[in-house]
Amino acid sequence: MHTDVRRALVTMRRQDSIILCITPQNLIEFWAVATRPLASNGLGLTTDEASREIKKLKRIFVFCPDRPEIFDVWENLVVNYQVSGKPTHDTRLVAAAIVHRLTHLLSFNTDDFKRFSEIVAVDPRSISSEP
Repeated sequence: MHTDVRRALVTMRRQDSIILCITPQNLIEFWAVATRPLASNGLGLTTDEASREIKKLKRIFVFCPDRPEIFDVWENLVVNYQVSGKPTHDTRLVAAAIVHRLTHLLSFNTDDFKRFSEIVAVDPRSISSEP
């Protein structure tokens, strides 16, 4: 999937109208996977290596920090959409997107976001490298 993401990011960077952003939750989830052992479906990075990677990500993307209002938006979303269990985490990403006025979210799991009318989930494989 790395190749698909890289191609999508390069394509989107070429478009002046697209601003690529990242949230603290994205970085926290990356840390969890990056520092998890290979045998447990992680990347097996040391904490120093993961820290360097997060610094790179923060240079590549516009960093959208957490804001207090994200919780209120999240709470409304989980109640209005009757969200429970693991999708609760995805709902927080939607809340952050709403607060930061982002309209699209890049994910291989677009089905996880279909219930939300407030955001458009885009699969990186759907982004063509064609102009």
